Amino acid sequence: MTAASDATTDLTDLDFTAYADSRRAMVDDYLAAYMARRADGEGFDKLKEAMSYSLLGGGKRFRPVLAIAGCEAVGGDCEKVLPVAAAIEMLHTVSLIHDDLPAMDNDDLRRHRATNHKVFGEALAILAGDALITEAYLLLSAPDTAPPATAMAVIHEIAHATGLSGMAGGQSLDMLTAPDEIDEALTRQTHHAKTARFIAASAAAGALMGGADPETVAALRTFGENVGQAFQIVDDILNVTGDAARIGKSVGSDANAGKATYPAVHGLPESRRLAAEHIDAALAAVQHLGEAAEPLRAAARFVIERDR
Repeated sequence: MTAASDATTDLTDLDFTAYADSRRAMVDDYLAAYMARRADGEGFDKLKEAMSYSLLGGGKRFRPVLAIAGCEAVGGDCEKVLPVAAAIEMLHTVSLIHDDLPAMDNDDLRRHRATNHKVFGEALAILAGDALITEAYLLLSAPDTAPPATAMAVIHEIAHATGLSGMAGGQSLDMLTAPDEIDEALTRQTHHAKTARFIAASAAAGALMGGADPETVAALRTFGENVGQAFQIVDDILNVTGDAARIGKSVGSDANAGKATYPAVHGLPESRRLAAEHIDAALAAVQHLGEAAEPLRAAARFVIERDR
């Protein structure tokens, strides 16, 4: 029995942890096999080690799991979406490696262990991130990943979510905004670009790989945007209230750096209410989909309930 077939028996009352564990295992196995066969014997062992340290170092794999759930929600095959899910995790890993650098967030702890630059040095950490970007697009553009039109649509979706007006742009706002410039609109824009857009693209890319029509892809994009906003709000809350030993990264750093966060603008009670509001909007976006979309709904509920 494959991990895919062993995930759940009752989708109407789905345990997202069990579903996510099974899909995460698929992604982890795919990534490990991919990295094992890349550039062996070509003299790039140290760079490959730095890439693998962060890429294969655990984590929730929330974005690739969401891509798989999006594919399955529209009747697609979870095995066929794995290259896209793996590429999404590579790009997410890039953001973690680079965001942790001293020139950005200057964090020492990620996923319960030292950040990449603390182990390999800043130069190799930067190169590891750069290399993972190109590896992601090698996967996305491989002839056997998807038919050309589908592959181009997926690449377009993901590139927009990670570039100037996406993840990179959001990080620039996060870095360059002075504390006295922070307001609700800027905080929302930063969260949209830095986090929500890529989560939306993950769900939409999964739907594209599953052969969904444009209206359904748009519905999953709306779902992902709202889940992404809630995800970042909860992250902001955990940075105030969380336990570093449990969540696997530093806490209190956002307030110390004067960053644009929902608790800073709204306080904790209102931040929790806004996160719940986004989850309601996410669930409404996929209300018309059938039982196969229950993993998406469970993912939304997981976001609002998580404590790490």
